[in-house]
Amino acid sequence: MSAKRSCPECDSAVKHDADETVCVSCGLVVSTDRIDRGPEWRSFADDDTNRERTGAPLTRSRHDRGLSTEMGKATRAKGRKRRRIARMRTQHNRSKVRSKVERNQVYGFTEIRRLVSSLSLPRDVRESACVLFESAQSEDIVRGRTLEGFAAAAVYAVCRSRSVSRTVSEITGVARADGNELRAAYDAMNRELGLSTGPVDPAEYLPRFATELDLPGSAEREARRLLRKAKESGIGGRHPRGVAAACLYTAVKDTDDTVTQREAADVADVSPATLRKTYAEF
Repeated sequence: MSAKRSCPECDSAVKHDADETVCVSCGLVVSTDRIDRGPEWRSFADDDTNRERTGAPLTRSRHDRGLSTEMGKATRAKGRKRRRIARMRTQHNRSKVRSKVERNQVYGFTEIRRLVSSLSLPRDVRESACVLFESAQSEDIVRGRTLEGFAAAAVYAVCRSRSVSRTVSEITGVARADGNELRAAYDAMNRELGLSTGPVDPAEYLPRFATELDLPGSAEREARRLLRKAKESGIGGRHPRGVAAACLYTAVKDTDDTVTQREAADVADVSPATLRKTYAEF
């Protein structure tokens, strides 16, 4: 596109009209710009980096990857035509789920999304939990067990594998399954799918426990120092939550902050005896 501000023929002023620059005196078309500068409706070159013009992204947290369509309810149709559209909408909703497996998947994914939202977990945990639930269905280990238990177990397994500090009691507190259903489903997935889970690092619990006990940042820093010394000294083999609570209790033992063993144990959901054993070694 030319940057001229006057006509090269008569030296008169020019004006921009749509995609052309035209002389106001002699009518000469000085330059043209036929490129549409508006947003395109489909992107090919940068699908991985810029998805904002390609519609909603695909997601594993829905049985159809989020590719289904919805029939809107805003219509000006009246009478018989309105009833016909309502029947079409009903049939369209029914056609989204083609089998009992997909129906169970829809229910399980919905429960996983609810759990992840209630526990304030990141989106990648939701996606991975849905993939794990789908793998359990493919291996036919859901049969005879509750869908709610497998949804809760999938979330718990992903939290374990990513060292996200969420306990069984926290998950069952918002889930529609109890601890026995969660453990049965988790054991089945661990046995058949070979989950890559391990104990959660006690350091992951320190910020949350310190906040619930209303402790200052200095206590948390001292607890982290004690935890590093415990790892170097080989103090371990206990529940990670109990180790984290014992570190915080030890860190504030000789300060003005008062925390009882019962309070620290209740926050970590362990017994005071578990906390005392680790504190004795510290």
